[in-house]
Amino acid sequence: MTVGVTRENKNVRYEPDERPPRLVALGAGFQAAVIIVAPVVLTVVIVARIAEQPESYISWGVFAALLISGITTVLQAVRVGRFGSGHVLIMGTSGAFIAVCVAALTEAGPSTMAGLIVVSSLFQFLLAARLSLLRRIFTPVVSGTVIMLIAATVMPVIFDTLTEVPDDVSTAAAPIAALITLMTVGALVLRGPPAWRLWSPVIGIAVGCAVSASFGLYSMEQVLEAPWVGAPVGHWPGIDVTPGIEFWALLPAFAVVTLVGAVETIGDGVAIQRVSQRRSRATDFRVVQGALNADGMGNLLSGIAGTLPNTTYSSSVSLAEVTGVGARRVGVVIGVIFVAVAFLPKFTALLIAIPTAVAAAYITILVGMLFVQGMKIIIQDGVDHRKAAVVGLSFWIGTGFQNQWIFPDLLGEGFLGVLLGNGMTSGALVAMVMMVFLELTSPRRKRLQAALDMEALPKLKEFLSGFASKARWDGASTERLMLVGEETLTSLLSEENDSADTNTGRRLIVSARAGGDGAELEFVSGAEGENLEDRLAYMGETPDIPDRQEISFRILRHYASSVRHQKYHGVDIVTVQVEGSR
Repeated sequence: MTVGVTRENKNVRYEPDERPPRLVALGAGFQAAVIIVAPVVLTVVIVARIAEQPESYISWGVFAALLISGITTVLQAVRVGRFGSGHVLIMGTSGAFIAVCVAALTEAGPSTMAGLIVVSSLFQFLLAARLSLLRRIFTPVVSGTVIMLIAATVMPVIFDTLTEVPDDVSTAAAPIAALITLMTVGALVLRGPPAWRLWSPVIGIAVGCAVSASFGLYSMEQVLEAPWVGAPVGHWPGIDVTPGIEFWALLPAFAVVTLVGAVETIGDGVAIQRVSQRRSRATDFRVVQGALNADGMGNLLSGIAGTLPNTTYSSSVSLAEVTGVGARRVGVVIGVIFVAVAFLPKFTALLIAIPTAVAAAYITILVGMLFVQGMKIIIQDGVDHRKAAVVGLSFWIGTGFQNQWIFPDLLGEGFLGVLLGNGMTSGALVAMVMMVFLELTSPRRKRLQAALDMEALPKLKEFLSGFASKARWDGASTERLMLVGEETLTSLLSEENDSADTNTGRRLIVSARAGGDGAELEFVSGAEGENLEDRLAYMGETPDIPDRQEISFRILRHYASSVRHQKYHGVDIVTVQVEGSR
């Protein structure tokens, strides 16, 4: 991220820590809950119906999904310790898990699926705790490719449901209802005003249900029989504590999808900070870690309850941007509404009764947008011939295994067949192997380790001088590199001295790698102060009589081509780009 001038987001009416009037919070929360509640329910319904699960399981799965989504949405807003982002991040069932959950339900049943979700949720806690260490493994190329593979894996399953109708209903009912649902949502998304675009899913589903009712495809019998208040007690599927071959074969796929869902949560955690604050600030990755922990807690509870895993919904960002209300109180309102709806069987029955074709049409739009999101992640990272090879090979090999186009007879139906037969697993393995190969064969990073104190300065100068000499940089470039290194260290020391954790033996790791027309310096330390990016961005707003620390910031801003500061719990990573010439 290149340091620039701060901007004021005048659209933000209430920041996370502010308290809007109760009517404003209730109105914004109710609007968001009405928009989001349908996909939370429909994802569970579509998976259960594809896997041919009984109605009792569908009722329980919907109840548990709403209850857990509400609890974790509140957790995201209020933030308890390191759990929660402190922002309005709405939680709901994850579309990324559709394919693997269908496979688990079909091949092993709900109790095995529950065990898989519980175990795979632990990977999310691990990622949150070690987010700073794993940043080079889960690159935009890998995450974007796997997101595209999720869409490619789910779509054939969804398309098979577009024509499902009862025996006593015309076969044309499902295609017509699905087509009109697609056309309604598509028209509103493409040409509708901003306010209508937010409501496009609800409007499209309502129109699709009306068309279905005219064909006799939408039955109100289940809705009329459902009680107004209650809970489907006694339908919990349990957890299989004696996993068989299906469990171990499907576990890698669940782990991959869990980590990909975590990548989506990371993106949402970054974006919600941008739209919830009036003044542009550098991303606080401690907020992202909190979002990941809350997401992992949601997955763990989902596995225990035997329903689909959940994740943050990207529509949280759109809602905050449109309404201008990012206050935590709104997140609490949304979560409470979800919990209340879970205990209203008549309302959930109204959603469960939505015909499969209508639900599939709506999910088709969501999955299509998910595919494009994966493409955007890859393109925004920049595509050269190496990344193009990684994406192309990974995607098509994964698609080939998923559709049994590659060695179906050799793989069989055993462990290897189930493992590689999932396109997300096989494609992700190919992508990660290729990226590891690129990392291992790229120019090696030169490293320096020292204590985080002023005694590290001479060692740093010697380290950078040797790096510049080996790269054959000229005198001016070498001086610029050493000056940037010195001022970065000085800034980190200033932040360390201002923090509460002084005299704790903090360590500093500096790595340098040549690339393009310059070098990349990475400073990893344990400082817990103010973000350097923010200080550099605010230079134009400071008085003309700076202190010693201010001088360091000004020098760093002038001589570094870009500065990126990532703050994690207990770890600070400052990445500095410096131009150089021979």
